[in-house]
Amino acid sequence: MSLPTDIEMAHEPKDVDISAAGRGVWLVKVPKYLSEQWKMCPSGTEVAKLKIPKAKIPGKKPDIVLTSFDLSSKITPTQEGLAAAAAAPKPVQRGGSIRNHKFIVTNVGNQNLVVMSQAKIDGSGKEAATEKISIEGKVLHRAECHPIVDASYQQLKKEHVQAQNTPQRQTVLLTGIVNTYKPVSDHFNTFEERKAKKAEKRSRAEKSKVMDVLFNAFEKHQFYNVKDLVGITKQPVPYLKEILNEICNYNMTAPHKNMWELKPEFRHYKAQDDGT
Repeated sequence: MSLPTDIEMAHEPKDVDISAAGRGVWLVKVPKYLSEQWKMCPSGTEVAKLKIPKAKIPGKKPDIVLTSFDLSSKITPTQEGLAAAAAAPKPVQRGGSIRNHKFIVTNVGNQNLVVMSQAKIDGSGKEAATEKISIEGKVLHRAECHPIVDASYQQLKKEHVQAQNTPQRQTVLLTGIVNTYKPVSDHFNTFEERKAKKAEKRSRAEKSKVMDVLFNAFEKHQFYNVKDLVGITKQPVPYLKEILNEICNYNMTAPHKNMWELKPEFRHYKAQDDGT
């Protein structure tokens, strides 16, 4: 069984540049607005300055301060920078006003951490592009960069919360005429239904003929409701009820509630034998 091509390429042996493996580096976690600004800067740009003063009290860690530079004039519209700017929320644009950040340094302990990089190298001529994997150094310290809480930072967080709570879809007042389909109450299917009902409009027949149809129906069953009699006689409901009031009784109680039956003087049911 052979492995897929992408898995084979992932497990293919590659050369790793370890020339800088002995160099000590710091692993620093920075706020998102700083990382977005730094992504939009060209490679090799000086973005900040780190100040490590002497400790005022022996044995106590010094207060390390990171001061970021104004990078508005150094930002170039690269593809990565444009993608980062599009993904960043609007309040991030004010992150440039926050300059000073404090460093919280922690020891790595017994962990062996290294920083690795992966860069593509364009091949010349017929050679295909290759990837260069390098070890940039060994992590000596870990640190977190926290902004100093001042008026600028509070304003940044306020705008960030407002942007998160702002709905993406909002009601807009239209001043011009919009060519759209307006809602209508009369649709094609309702028009066809009304047309069919008009075609089925019943006309009154002679009273004697209607009574003959009713008598024939009551010979089969003793009780009927109005809906069934309308279907049998094909007559309008008001006209049919006029005839029913003359020859039938309307039951108001159970077990044949809301049903019609012939009056006693019109009944001619055959008496059934006791054995049947």
